[in-house]
Amino acid sequence: MNSSEENDQSRRSFLKKAGTGTAGIIAASMFPTIVPASIFGKSAPSNKINIGQIGFGRIGSSHDLPEIIKNEAAHVIAVADLDKNRLAQGKIWIEKKYAERTGKEKYLDVKTYDDYHEILARKDIDAVIISTPDHWHAQPAMEAAVAGKHIYMQKPTSLTIREGRQMADMVIKKKVIFQLGSQQRSINPWPQFKRTCELVRNGRIGKLKKVYVGLPGDPAGGDPTKMPVPANLNYDMWLGSTPEIYYTKDRVHSQTDMLNERPGWLRLEQFGAGMITGWGSHHIDIAHWGMDTELTGPIEIEGKATFPAPGSGLWDVHGDFLVHAKYANGVDMEIGGTNPNGVKFEGTEGWIFVSRGNVGVTASDPGAAASAKENKAFYASDPKILGSVIEQNEIHLYESPEQHQNWIESIQNGKQTISHAEIAQRSCSACLIAHTAMKLGRKLKWDPKKEEYIGDAEANATLSRPQRGPYGTTKVKG
Repeated sequence: MNSSEENDQSRRSFLKKAGTGTAGIIAASMFPTIVPASIFGKSAPSNKINIGQIGFGRIGSSHDLPEIIKNEAAHVIAVADLDKNRLAQGKIWIEKKYAERTGKEKYLDVKTYDDYHEILARKDIDAVIISTPDHWHAQPAMEAAVAGKHIYMQKPTSLTIREGRQMADMVIKKKVIFQLGSQQRSINPWPQFKRTCELVRNGRIGKLKKVYVGLPGDPAGGDPTKMPVPANLNYDMWLGSTPEIYYTKDRVHSQTDMLNERPGWLRLEQFGAGMITGWGSHHIDIAHWGMDTELTGPIEIEGKATFPAPGSGLWDVHGDFLVHAKYANGVDMEIGGTNPNGVKFEGTEGWIFVSRGNVGVTASDPGAAASAKENKAFYASDPKILGSVIEQNEIHLYESPEQHQNWIESIQNGKQTISHAEIAQRSCSACLIAHTAMKLGRKLKWDPKKEEYIGDAEANATLSRPQRGPYGTTKVKG
């Protein structure tokens, strides 16, 4: 048997196994700082790190790929998407970017796949970037870990808390390098977030008492008219583990402006929780970093929200909302749209506010116009706080140059990333807990060690969802 036949047989074997069986998940433990050399592909880290891009849409084309292609050590050689039109666009886009960077018109022949399992089956691919809809995060990440691929994944971590726990445990068990797209942690392009968290952790505003997180809600709308499924879209697989439901454009993504228009799935609870996870994963993660609670969660939470009225359109995620959470260290967190978009830390001796400034949300996100006016990205009750020197013997937080670069460097040196799987699970779970509080409209008690609600069967029923086969995290062997 020649090497090509061996690769084909290996790929067929992997595809046959992918998505079937029950995962045997090991309980979470501390992620190792030393990674065995055996998990690296033959082309990494001494040569190029071969990368497969899973999902080519708005976030993949505008953020993930532009950042990763800048890195000389990275080599994006394959792309997968369930929409054949986007898949074709992805190949052209990636090849063009490499041609521009290298000055060589035919520098790269990017392979395309309409099933991402084909990428995972390739022995010459060392890592994957997962830039898919929220309901397609946890499963491919778990399968990538089983295949020994390093993972960069867009936030939020998962559709449910149980899926997120399964994913984090699998990544830890398989000892692959994982990075969540929580780019506010990296100093490029927003050094003010790390600086804020260091000032708070070193007591520059006294004892931390309260954290305010500002997030907008989503508007109602969306056309519910049933439409024929486009011939270029594998709609059944796109739905994945979520229930079967008829196709309409505003449930999926635009077929005319696929790389810029905000996709409809972001506003449907079948596929996510709305802005509480969409942007909450960013801001609550920063709140956790400053509070020193990034490996735990709240102990008590209550909330309320408005949801679209029947007949107001297709979309059903939350609108305006207000959530209060309490942590074991005594800090209270308030999350809602009445606060400016960003994070405010309030202590006994002052406060600090931090945000992305005039790029608070992307142009197609709700609240974009208001956020553009909130152009103060970093300010405090006393300007002297901001200039305070962090001494050598004080707390210095992990410094990441840029989120994708940190991932690549961690693959090369085997060190933990700035947003590893356990941190990712905790930031996402806090958002999902807040969403449950909004839906139930009453106070809930949470056990962050067991990751379950205390004495509340109705709330605990939200920790997982039934998964439509043959898809789902429960089908992943590992």
